Amino acid sequence: MNGKPELEFTPVEAFAWTPVDQRCPGLEERILVEDRASGTVTRLLRFPPGADTSALGRMIHPFWEEVYILEGEIRDTVLGVTFSAGAYACRPPGMAHGPWTSARGCVTFEVRYRADPTIRD
Repeated sequence: MNGKPELEFTPVEAFAWTPVDQRCPGLEERILVEDRASGTVTRLLRFPPGADTSALGRMIHPFWEEVYILEGEIRDTVLGVTFSAGAYACRPPGMAHGPWTSARGCVTFEVRYRADPTIRD
């Protein structure tokens, strides 16, 4: 099957939290839906209180990433700016961001996808 699967309203608790990277203990994701062929992912990302993603370095992705902070706050250690619940980011491929810290913890909603340059308006 190609593309994201059909999914009617489902409690997000039905999807397990899984570790993102052993270098960042407690950093977890809840994959809500994924299309492995295209690399499209919709997920929740949870930073525990005291999180520090410095071990992952500055992030640069080959895909679009849209992020909405649902709870808490995260701090971009390079920019020296803290972003709180209600903030939104839209990052094009190649945009550097992070690393992050979170004193109180944070939960984000994210959509990652690759733009197809052959599709026009």
